[in-house]
Amino acid sequence: MNDKFFRILAMLSVVGISLAWASPAAAEPAMTSCTMTYKMSGFSLVYKQYDGIGNISCRNGQRAQVVLASKSIGFTIGKSEIEGTGVFSDVRNLNEIYGSFVALEGHAGATKSVDGQVLTRGEISLVLSGKGRGIDIGVTLGALTIKPR
Repeated sequence: MNDKFFRILAMLSVVGISLAWASPAAAEPAMTSCTMTYKMSGFSLVYKQYDGIGNISCRNGQRAQVVLASKSIGFTIGKSEIEGTGVFSDVRNLNEIYGSFVALEGHAGATKSVDGQVLTRGEISLVLSGKGRGIDIGVTLGALTIKPR
């Protein structure tokens, strides 16, 4: 009887340790990819300020409407309106996207304008590319802030 008790106790211990070992991995949320469509407009003369709106959609079904604010400084001059798309690196949750990203940007145009940005915030990266209209040229370093609308 004593021998049976210790065997059952050993089996329960192994099962308990196995469940405890597997639980943290099961609690970790799956990564998902997100994209954003956006519209921004603004001006620049050494200092660049663009504001706009966007729609984010993630592969896991999460969606959000956002407000965008971009402020940067560099060799830049002009005024334009841009519509484009953005691709985020994988995230665990849509809420990880909100906040300020460091941005390196280049833009150019004479009636038809193009804009490209590479942004990062810790482990999360964002690449924006857009087209629009305006007269502008420049390269800047600054920040893009994404907030829920």
